[in-house]
Amino acid sequence: MHGRVMATKTISLEIEAYEKLRRAKRFPRESFSEVVMRASIPGGGVTGRELLDGFDSGESAFTEEALDAIDALNANDAPPDIP
Repeated sequence: MHGRVMATKTISLEIEAYEKLRRAKRFPRESFSEVVMRASIPGGGVTGRELLDGFDSGESAFTEEALDAIDALNANDAPPDIP
């Protein structure tokens, strides 16, 4: 029997972004993929371009409901315990 093979993609991060991602791990064996998937925006999210376009035009890319959901998620998110 063969194990499940996942497709992967290599990305480059600035050191500051890598450290922020590393600190977001909730436990030592949590993968970066798990951290990124946990950090997804409710409702499918928006692209960076959509966020910038909304910012430039003064419009929000998020509904009030989405902003409330993000606030609720952030309120329950704690930094990892790093010994």
